[in-house]
Amino acid sequence: MLFKDKSFSPNKLKEIYLSILKPRLIEEKMLILLRQNRISKWFSGIGQEATSVGVAMATNSSEYILPMHRNLGVFTCRNISMVQLFNQFQGKVDGFTKGRDRSFHFGSKKHNIVGMISHLGPQMGIADGIALAKKMKKEKNATIVFTGDGGTSEGDFHEALNVASVWDLPVLFVIENNGYGLSTPNSEQFKGESLAIRGEGYGIESLSIDGNNILEVLSTVKEKVEDIRKKPRPIIVECFTFRMRGHEEASGTKYVPKEVMDYWAAKDPVINYERHLIKKKIYTEVDIKKIREEMKVEINAAVKESFDQQKFHVDQELEISDVFYPFEQNVVFPKEKSISEMRYVDAISDGLRQSMNKYKDMVIMGQDISDYGGVFKVTEGFVDEFGRERVRNTPLCESAIVGTALGLSIEGIKSVVEMQFADFVTCGFNQIINNLAKIHYRWGQNADVVVRMPTGGGVSAGPFHSQSNEAWFFHTPGLKIVYPSSASDAKGLLNAAIEDPNPYLFFEHKALYRSHKEKVFDDYFTTEVGKARFISEGKNLTIVTYGMGVQWAVEAMKNFKNHSADIIDLRTLQPWDKESVKNSVEKTNKLLIVHEDSITGGIGAEISAWVSENCFKYLDGPIIRVGGLDTPIPFRRELEENYMPGGRIENKIQILLNY
Repeated sequence: MLFKDKSFSPNKLKEIYLSILKPRLIEEKMLILLRQNRISKWFSGIGQEATSVGVAMATNSSEYILPMHRNLGVFTCRNISMVQLFNQFQGKVDGFTKGRDRSFHFGSKKHNIVGMISHLGPQMGIADGIALAKKMKKEKNATIVFTGDGGTSEGDFHEALNVASVWDLPVLFVIENNGYGLSTPNSEQFKGESLAIRGEGYGIESLSIDGNNILEVLSTVKEKVEDIRKKPRPIIVECFTFRMRGHEEASGTKYVPKEVMDYWAAKDPVINYERHLIKKKIYTEVDIKKIREEMKVEINAAVKESFDQQKFHVDQELEISDVFYPFEQNVVFPKEKSISEMRYVDAISDGLRQSMNKYKDMVIMGQDISDYGGVFKVTEGFVDEFGRERVRNTPLCESAIVGTALGLSIEGIKSVVEMQFADFVTCGFNQIINNLAKIHYRWGQNADVVVRMPTGGGVSAGPFHSQSNEAWFFHTPGLKIVYPSSASDAKGLLNAAIEDPNPYLFFEHKALYRSHKEKVFDDYFTTEVGKARFISEGKNLTIVTYGMGVQWAVEAMKNFKNHSADIIDLRTLQPWDKESVKNSVEKTNKLLIVHEDSITGGIGAEISAWVSENCFKYLDGPIIRVGGLDTPIPFRRELEENYMPGGRIENKIQILLNY
């Protein structure tokens, strides 16, 4: 291995040695602890230290790094407490995730590190968002994100590269090419010897280097990062390296041919660098032995301190409260009392515009939202008012854009993402379910993101533009869900969702966009999240619904002149207003639940179960649900009308009244 060290002073070469040695010795200690059954799992990076350490040492402490499983050197180079690291590896409450996640699945804002999730690819979109924030703030920083050769097969990799390229984002994509995705060799992952060539297809400068040569990694990355700071743009650096242990220890390395193991053993990044330092007379063998022993003492002391700490105790209240970033809404009332008649779509647009004015760096992103104004024209004229930097057309890549939104949040910037249709959220599902929803619970980082979701049927748009998919997210802790049925609530709840620093899914019924209008305050205001609205009050029946179901319920009750009903518009689905529903059921003793979504597994099932469990003694009849058919929603108008529950509500009301 050829080390070019002319640009490094003897003291710097020594510093580099201490930096690459520490993660190696920590790893060796972790393997001992694993064999002693004192930790449960370990993902080893032995053999890959030069890449992690070289990259980390080439960056400024103010620059974010998004590492992977085998990048312990990133954490040690950022001077994270070894005791806290060992707490994390043991799942202790004083670890970074309070025992809620393992190994390197954590971040630390103090150290400008954002940890991975097991799905490998999503962190690259987050890196795009952090880089976008840095660029908007005119900070001369690069953002560095790691991925493995296996991870480059993920769609997130390609989406993130494309966004970074189109927007000239200052991101350094580091590909650790270690030859295997767990046990799958690269020959079964992609064609060709190198992954760097993929940069050409995205117009991104890219190069390959020896990832086991600490000086080559450090020199190359330092040069590229400095260049990115001067001229913001993405660059790919592929580091050829190898892990000498299994994907995780239980996997082993039997699938690797012996000659391959021998080849890479000879290229050990730590041993080769030690030999170089001895050859250069920077250190003697005695010096190396002494340094190793002293560092082992330091590591052992940290391990002992960690293991000697208090035993783990479960705090259920803390577990629940940590799902969301602490926030207490203060409802904002309009200062001016002027009102205008607004369509549902106009009220959403008005609220979005006022929030853009309120939060001067807030960004909205989506397909065709700038000059075109979005397919429903919600953002028409916004690009002229707020500029292209804040009103951003995006490529067709929902996952990367939701990830970008999360990256903006990490940098303290609010964002609203428009799904062109709620149906298309499936392409960003992982980012929402596993990143937005879980990130605060995992390591205390909030996700200040609102995802707007044009939803619902009644417009003959077929099974890929008409789905009611709110129940997909209702089951996921960490998400707040709102679904207004009126123009006033649409504006007030959208403003409230944007104000709250937690992740929201904001459902907007497409059929209401231009069919519904009402008087709405012109001034900025918010509506209470989690509080239902009584559309009507009665004594014979409670109807709980939301979205288009509100209109169906109102129309249905017109045919029951001698009866009256509490019609409750939930407005907020998560959290939903249990108290209002309970109080109404105590009064009327009968409950009908209506939603457009298919009946099986819909939100109505959870409401029914909760009422059965908590209000059973007040019921004088069965809880009845009315929902869409258990089919995909069809295109032809007659079939769509048959799917919708609106025509079935009156019959169910009559059954309950007669019971």
